[in-house]
Amino acid sequence: MEKSLKNRKTIVIGHKNPDTDSICSAVCYANLKKILSGEDYQPGRAGRVNEETQFVLNYFGVDAPKLVENVKTQVLDIDIRETKGVEKNLSLKRAWNLMQEANVVTIPAVTPEGLLEGLITVGDIAKSYMNVYDSSILSKACTQYANIVETLEGEVLVGDSNAYFDKGKVLIAAANPDMMEYYISKGDLVILGNRYESQLCAIEMEAACIIVCEGAAVSMTIKKLAQERGCTVVTTPYDTYTAARLVNQSIPISFFMKTEGLITFEDEDYIDEIKDVMASKRHRDFPILDKHGKYKGMISRRNLLGAKGKRLILVDHNERSQAVEGMESAEILEIIDHHRLGTVETIAPVFFRNQPVGCTATIVYQMYQENDVAIEPKIAGLLCSAIISDTLLFRSPTCTEADKNAALALAKTAEIDIEKYASSMFAAASNLKGKTDAEIFYQDFKRFTVGKVTFGVGQISSLNAEELGELEERMLPYMKKAKDEHGVDMMFFMLTNILTESTELLCEGQGAKQMVAGAFRAEDENADKQDHVISLPGVVSRKKQLVPSIMLAVQG
Repeated sequence: MEKSLKNRKTIVIGHKNPDTDSICSAVCYANLKKILSGEDYQPGRAGRVNEETQFVLNYFGVDAPKLVENVKTQVLDIDIRETKGVEKNLSLKRAWNLMQEANVVTIPAVTPEGLLEGLITVGDIAKSYMNVYDSSILSKACTQYANIVETLEGEVLVGDSNAYFDKGKVLIAAANPDMMEYYISKGDLVILGNRYESQLCAIEMEAACIIVCEGAAVSMTIKKLAQERGCTVVTTPYDTYTAARLVNQSIPISFFMKTEGLITFEDEDYIDEIKDVMASKRHRDFPILDKHGKYKGMISRRNLLGAKGKRLILVDHNERSQAVEGMESAEILEIIDHHRLGTVETIAPVFFRNQPVGCTATIVYQMYQENDVAIEPKIAGLLCSAIISDTLLFRSPTCTEADKNAALALAKTAEIDIEKYASSMFAAASNLKGKTDAEIFYQDFKRFTVGKVTFGVGQISSLNAEELGELEERMLPYMKKAKDEHGVDMMFFMLTNILTESTELLCEGQGAKQMVAGAFRAEDENADKQDHVISLPGVVSRKKQLVPSIMLAVQG
């Protein structure tokens, strides 16, 4: 009748505005975890896939991870009672027995297609007994004979059990046949004993059904006459009193169940949003539907206790400002990263691996090696691409020997010429035709906090100096808008030339340019530059060169 449903999926996800390392590391680490544990690990992404990353995914024939915009706890993340739905024609007695067996107080009625039709509760069944004075309630409820037979543990001797009792009243033939003629009407259901005369009278008065109690035998003459007159004949082992008490329990639940104004939730609803609704209603249980409106199970306030939420593994970041929305309500299991320690807080201890290398994919590669897991070519291609991207093919000061050795080994497994492939990959990243200012600005953007100061840094790396020059004119006006939207103190945008290993830094915010010029001791070299632009020769890394310098300047 019921079983517990628990979601065991773990999402492996990178930072907002994901780059190639963030996406590829999520895919490859989820693959490794799945191999090692056999459990369900799924890669996710917290933003759109940029041109460079899409090139990589297309090249190696890998689908982009599912977009995950919010990881707040949803109904689908917690245990719900997967109480089986029943047909609305189910008898009250059968419904009551199912409730007792499953220890529940509510049963949903669903269509064969799984659509919710109504709810029947213990209270509804109790109220049904307040209508015992209405002798026609059985027909008003259009009760199927099959329900009557089941409830009375009887047998149909004449008639069709699939037919319905839908016209007369229910009565007990306690009087002699002469008196019966005055109170039996056409279409009635008559409960009686083994008296031949009473059975004959009921049939002649055009009763719709006679119920013969105490398992009494029914003569062939009565059966034949009942057949001719269209009267259903049912026998039951119960005595007349018991049969009269039980017969109303054969009424279908559809007659008493609630069908209007049902309060339902979808499995994708957030727990925070349904708590108030549940608290304001006196219902014990609420139905859960899937996105197609089909019934899935029941939830009560008790199910919300101890909800742990989504299970996450964070890769390529450990800063709260860069994490997917709703992370605070998730259960973080691991963090794999190569950045400075940030502001992510966890409720319980987690596995945390942070190494001073140029790329998270390098760490993931090492973990494949440490666990003696063979790396298939497409996984090798993704990991190699991430290292190429993050280290600008070993040109970035963040690059270590571990990054270079890993990339070369992976390139061999993936069967790619690393120099030619890198050129194609960078060219794809530089293809900004048709993109809006916002799409370019947020292609690789991160937000940082130092004390009470917040700032954002975007970056575009390209082989095309002319294209970078054109972007300078487009991005400067947009940065003012982006600064206001984010509510940050300063905004920066790196136009990085891979070939010359230099960056033109666009600055927005009071004192932003002066602060960076001072940090890099480049005031004189940039005296003739625009108020919002500063040249930084040799600077290509946001993580290791620009952001640390800005942070030191802010703190100083």
